[in-house]
Parts: sequence; structure tokens; C-alpha cells
Amino acid sequence: MLLRRCGTDALLVEVDSLSEVAAVRAALEHLDGIEELVPAARTVLVKGALPQVRDALKTIDLTKTPAKHSREITIPVVYDGPDLALVAETAGITPGEVVELHTTATYEVAFCGFAPGFGYLTGLPEALQQPRLDSPRTKVPQGSVGIAGEFTAAYPRPTPGGWRLIGRTETTLFDPRAETPALLQPGDQVKFVVA
Repeated sequence: MLLRRCGTDALLVEVDSLSEVAAVRAALEHLDGIEELVPAARTVLVKGALPQVRDALKTIDLTKTPAKHSREITIPVVYDGPDLALVAETAGITPGEVVELHTTATYEVAFCGFAPGFGYLTGLPEALQQPRLDSPRTKVPQGSVGIAGEFTAAYPRPTPGGWRLIGRTETTLFDPRAETPALLQPGDQVKFVVA
């Protein structure tokens, strides 16, 4: 674990894996004085309470899997994405089997980023773990559900993107007027179901 100072009141914690990011987040999220905690693929940015953060990090066990977050979110999906056939062909299975694999898995929000409300979800079955498209789209429609590498996600708004799109959802993933604008938060458990 490597600690880097970020300005006067923040610290960047660098680790080696998503599981270690989850362990750091779980160890720090309930500390008094934390103003902001931002997990990413291999880092956690912590703002506030730096002495307490340093003390907590001295005793953290990065190999210990944190307890699962209690919030469960279900996202209905229409599986008619433009890359559904490509994903099936690449995996050597049928489009129906892609849908079955995608809907039987339980996912966890590892971190959020790229765009407001965009949650990177881990737990994608190995057969569906595929590379991004060779050429990204200039505009991915809001609600598109895609896969890339070890992640699956739903696009909260229209943006460019290179993920393989397998479906779409009407679920509002980001509402700037809401008390909590982003539906998905790190640690949430997510299930996709056929709409």
C-alpha cells in the first residue's frame, strides 16, 4: 500500500487490486471526519480526518474480504443491444445464454466514474468477459447496458463509449435533483432482470 498526499486535506491510497480497494473503503467509510471517500480501480481518495485515516490504515488487513453492503438494487433490462450477437459469438454461446448468464449473476458496485452515476460492476461471469470494441461509438444511448473486461455497467446518460452493448434499461441511474443523485454507490449489490 502506498500513500500519497493530495493537497492539504486529502490522501490517495494506492493498492494492487479491486479487492484491496474494497478492504480500504470498508475500513475507512465509517470513520468520523471523513468528508469524501472515492474508490477507483486501484486507488481510494480520502478527504478529511487524515490522522485517523493513517491510524486505520496501519492495522488494515488487505486480504480480508469486507462484509457486503446491505443495499440491493434490481435493474430491469431489455436484452436487445446492438452487440448481443457479437458477445454471444465471441463467447461461443447463444444470445439467450448471454442473457441467462448476465441475469443469474449478482454484481457489486466496485467504484463509480467516467460519467456521473456510471457504476463499474464486478461479478461478470468469465464467459462474458470480453474486450471493448475496436472502435468506440461517438454516442451511446442513455440506459445502455454493456460489458467490457471484467465489468458490466449501464450508461446513466448519452456519452461516447466502447463497451459491448447487450441491452437497455429505463432505470434512472443519475438524477442531479435527487438527494443522492447517483443510484449506484460502491458496495451496492446489483441484479439485472429481464424487463
